[in-house]
Amino acid sequence: MENILVTGGAGFIGGNFVQYMVAAYPNYHIYNLDALTYAGDLSKHQSIENNENYSFVQIDIADRQAVESLFERVNFSYIVHFAAESHVDRSITEPEIFIRTNVLGTQVLLEAAKRAGIKKFVHVSTDEVYGELEFDPDTFFTEETPLQPSSPYSASKASSDLLVRAYYETYGLPVNITRCSNNYGPFHFPEKLIPLTISRVLNNQPVPVYGNGQNVRDWLHVHDHCTAIDLVMHNGKIGEVYNIGGHNEKTNLQVVQTIIQAFKKSENLIEFVQDRLGHDKRYAIDPTKIEQLGWKPVYDFETGIAQTIKWFVENENWWKQIISGEYQQYYDRQYAQK
Repeated sequence: MENILVTGGAGFIGGNFVQYMVAAYPNYHIYNLDALTYAGDLSKHQSIENNENYSFVQIDIADRQAVESLFERVNFSYIVHFAAESHVDRSITEPEIFIRTNVLGTQVLLEAAKRAGIKKFVHVSTDEVYGELEFDPDTFFTEETPLQPSSPYSASKASSDLLVRAYYETYGLPVNITRCSNNYGPFHFPEKLIPLTISRVLNNQPVPVYGNGQNVRDWLHVHDHCTAIDLVMHNGKIGEVYNIGGHNEKTNLQVVQTIIQAFKKSENLIEFVQDRLGHDKRYAIDPTKIEQLGWKPVYDFETGIAQTIKWFVENENWWKQIISGEYQQYYDRQYAQK
């Protein structure tokens, strides 16, 4: 049985990937490593926590001694690295946290992987490292697009991408880098646009929209992202970057309106607030390279958003316990007097 280390497996995308891998590969032992910061949640894994091919390890990836100790105990074949601080808004107010986790933490893992002689290190990144596109619908990010990050978050991810590349070029570490567009789906932490909107609409509360709501994002269902990473892990060419996008471009306002309409509520719930600092205009991915590897998304946006809304309606207990306490204090700070 091969051991697979998934970092950040208590988060949104990593958590979905852990569940996907545990079900799809009973011959792999999936180790879920997570520091359990504010966005980490193990309740999502109650259905698999007793599975023989699943284990949880609570470690901060920037804790070199703890990471090295884990690698001394377990012989890993693959590392799929999701663990990261990921919310742009928080990076604007607390950038140093993002540098520690996303840059130093990645270097600690790379060094451990190098010593262990793993088969592959898959580094999960973001299209935000490319900066922004104009509203020209014929322009897209490709794997050759220069890195021009706009926020402390995307700068920290671009830095970690370059470290991964350096470990490949310098030490020959077998790596792949994936860069995805905006994800959505089950267990999405409610500070992000789609779950934030769903939770606010369900509670008949105002829905904050930055600026005029015309910023464009390409939306990718988290299940489609998981299948793409699975493919890259097993079949991706060593050293290559793969962009993963769904060709589902929507303005932020369109996304919010779609959710409001699904609940048959009034668009009077929309509350335009002061725009975010350094807010990129548009992200859009050309996924040709990974499609040539054999991947296709299953979900279009209309199907995926309907499924996501249904999941949040049926799982209110999960997100309601999150939007109290520290989260509510964060929300009040973030949108106060805007």
